[in-house]
Amino acid sequence: MMPLKATVNCDMGEGFSLYTIADDEALMKTIHLANIACGFHASDFSIMNTTVSLAKQNGVAVGAHPSLPDRQGFGRREMTMEPDELLSCFVYQVGALNGFLKLHGLPLNHVKPHGAIYGQTARSLPLARAVVAAAKTFSTEDQKVAFVGLAGTAHQAACEEAGVRFIAEWFADLDYDATGKLLITKTHKPVSNDEIRKRVTHLLESHEVTTNADSFLPLGDHVTEVSICCHSDTPGAVEIAQLVKSLVDESNRRAGYT
Repeated sequence: MMPLKATVNCDMGEGFSLYTIADDEALMKTIHLANIACGFHASDFSIMNTTVSLAKQNGVAVGAHPSLPDRQGFGRREMTMEPDELLSCFVYQVGALNGFLKLHGLPLNHVKPHGAIYGQTARSLPLARAVVAAAKTFSTEDQKVAFVGLAGTAHQAACEEAGVRFIAEWFADLDYDATGKLLITKTHKPVSNDEIRKRVTHLLESHEVTTNADSFLPLGDHVTEVSICCHSDTPGAVEIAQLVKSLVDESNRRAGYT
């Protein structure tokens, strides 16, 4: 079995006004994809502009990280929303970030939902179709916007229906239960470097997700490429991202990926 071709992504720009949530400058030096908050769970116009500029300086591809309108709960509380309303909610946010990308001469690479709506859209095909449609709205002939989501869920199904490129995502610093469900928490607990190393190595070599029941489940059918997420608000985020990047680079090198 060939190792998965992999990248490292991180949710960025999640401060607000004078408040800082993470060390974006250090993280931006060790990732491939930046998912930039669009204002509904975190960020504002100044932070979006600064974060896009930082990504450009470091050669990092930029994606939008839209959320439910829940700044108080950091977008990690579920909310009932109809598909057409959710589409408008995402187009509004992605459009804001896309303006800053145009300002800095960068393309929109992908869309990745944030927090609770990530889980909701993974479980509901109508909701997944709405957020994938938002990504497709911003595609052009020259730049096809991808969608980042969970393999084997409504995310992948909606992308296949709409002809949108799907990037399978796996989380190095979150737990999965015995059924493979991602456990999205309001705050992220510390994870040891040894645990991160074991999880990442097993995923890349065996294409399997480590669960909190000490079992393993396949990442998904027909998945040959994965983007590994390291959250910026997990304790020790910079060190985790550096470790994951080193493991990914070595695996890609051994496999002959460029």
